[in-house]
Amino acid sequence: MISVEEALARVLALATPTPAETVPLAAAAGRWMAEAAEARRTQPPFASSAMDGYAVQGPAAKGARFRVIGESAAGHGFAGSVGPGEAARIFTGAPVPEGASQVVLQEDVTRDGDSIVIDTASANANIRPAGDDFSAGFRLPPRRLSASDVALLAAMNLAEVPVRRRPVVAIIATGDELVMPGETPGKDQIIASNSFAIKALAEGAGAEARLLPIARDTETSLRAVFALAEGADLVVTIGGASVGDHDLVAKVAADLGMERAFYKISMRPGKPLMAGQLNGMPMLGLPGNPVSAVVCAHLFLLPLLRAMQGDPAPAPAPRRAVLGADVTPTGPRTHYMRARVQNGIITACDRQDSALLSVLADANALLIRPLGDGPRIVGEAVEYLPI
Repeated sequence: MISVEEALARVLALATPTPAETVPLAAAAGRWMAEAAEARRTQPPFASSAMDGYAVQGPAAKGARFRVIGESAAGHGFAGSVGPGEAARIFTGAPVPEGASQVVLQEDVTRDGDSIVIDTASANANIRPAGDDFSAGFRLPPRRLSASDVALLAAMNLAEVPVRRRPVVAIIATGDELVMPGETPGKDQIIASNSFAIKALAEGAGAEARLLPIARDTETSLRAVFALAEGADLVVTIGGASVGDHDLVAKVAADLGMERAFYKISMRPGKPLMAGQLNGMPMLGLPGNPVSAVVCAHLFLLPLLRAMQGDPAPAPAPRRAVLGADVTPTGPRTHYMRARVQNGIITACDRQDSALLSVLADANALLIRPLGDGPRIVGEAVEYLPI
C-alpha cells in the first residue's frame, strides 16, 4: 500500500486540463478561467463623488458661503466648471466637476435657495480618483470565478470569458445488491446512495456528472456500462474494486485497457482505492462503503477535477483546530475521522464505522490522524479538512 500523499500525486498525474471555451459573463460563475482577463477600461473612469453633497474648491472653511450653479448626478454630469465661491450639487457616484477639489457632505451645510453655508468643516475630500479601483490593462489571473469576480469582470467591460470546459464525469455504481431510490428493494438489497453523493460533489467542483445505470456483478454488465462512459473526461466506479469473488471492476477495466496507477492506500476509511488511465481517460475506483467513497472523493476526486480545470494548487488544504476530546493512537494507516468543528474546536464523532451515513451527514470535518500518531489530548492542535 502507498501513502495518501503518493496516491494523490499519482492521481493528479492523470489530469489533463480540459479545452477552453468562451461563455457569456452571465454563465461564468463557478467556472475556471482559462486565461487571465484584461480590463478594457478604467474604474472609475472619472473622479467621482463618494458622498451626497456639494462639490466645491476646497478646503471649505466653517462659515464659508458658496453659490450653487448646477448639479452632477450619476449618469448626468455637470458640464460646467466650479470656480471660487461656487458649488455644484452632487450625488454619490457622479462625476466631480472640473475645478472642484472637495465634496462637502450635505448634512454639513445649510442651504438657502441657491446658496449653501458650511456648518462643519472637514479635511476629507470625499472624492474617488479616476482609476481608484483599477486601470485599463489591469489583469485578473485565472481562478474559479466567484460572484465578486463576475462583478469585477463586468466592471472591466468584458461580456464573455474564456473558461475551461466542464469535465464530464461518468459515475458507475456496481453491485447486485443495489436498487435506485424509490424502487422496492429485495430482501437482500439496499438503496444506491453513494453515486448521488459523488454526483453532488463532482458538480459542486464544477464538473458535469452523468449517472450511468447500475452495473451488475457480471463481466457482461460491467462491459456494457463502461461502454456508456464513452465521451466522458473521467470515469468513476463505486464498489467492486476489492478482491472478492464478485469484485470485478479491476479485471474488467484491465481487460478494457486500463493502465493502473495504484491499488490500495494506507488510509482509513478508503483502503481499496484504485486509480489509473482507461484508454486515455482517467479512472478512479472508489470503495463501496458510503463513508469510504465520500472520503476518497474529497481527497482524490475533487483535487483531480480541480486540476482538470486548471487549478495550479488542487490538493486539499488542511486547516487547524484544537481537540475538544481525547483521541486514541492512529495505527498503521492515516485515519480521516468524521468530526464536528465549532469555534475552532474539533471533536471526533463517537462512531467511525465506514457504513454510517447518518454520522457522515452530521460531520462537517475530517480530523486527520497521521499514521503511527500517538494519543492526543484535549487542547492539542490538530489538522482537519472541512467537508
